[in-house]
Amino acid sequence: MKANVQFVKDLSFVGKASSGHLVPMDGAVEVGGANLASRPIELLLIGLGGCTGMDVVSIMKKKRVPFTDFWMELEAPQNEDHPKVFTSITITYHVVGRGIKEADVARAIELSIEKYCSANAMLRKAVPIETKIEIHEKGQEN
Repeated sequence: MKANVQFVKDLSFVGKASSGHLVPMDGAVEVGGANLASRPIELLLIGLGGCTGMDVVSIMKKKRVPFTDFWMELEAPQNEDHPKVFTSITITYHVVGRGIKEADVARAIELSIEKYCSANAMLRKAVPIETKIEIHEKGQEN
């Protein structure tokens, strides 16, 4: 994989990797940016969520888990001093539907973490990653 990151102005950059899609990045106003885009460290966390999320959804579909909605909340406290690295990461997987078995969701997450998600494989070498599952039972429709 290759990527190109182009300076725009101030602290604004645009990245592009093999897929060809543009990813804007910017800094906060107080450090000289214009606050027009995500910070690079935020994209790292978002990338982890996208990586594991795609795996989990794909696996749940193959297992015919009857989910109707899915999202993740990722939380990563950082050091107060530079470099402000993540000190831990917690991923909470939210699955909505009727009759969802937690074991099916847990297995999909386990496969993502242990076999498929490259971002998780790299980051867990540097920081502990905890996972949680919240199943939201969808109520009876009227």
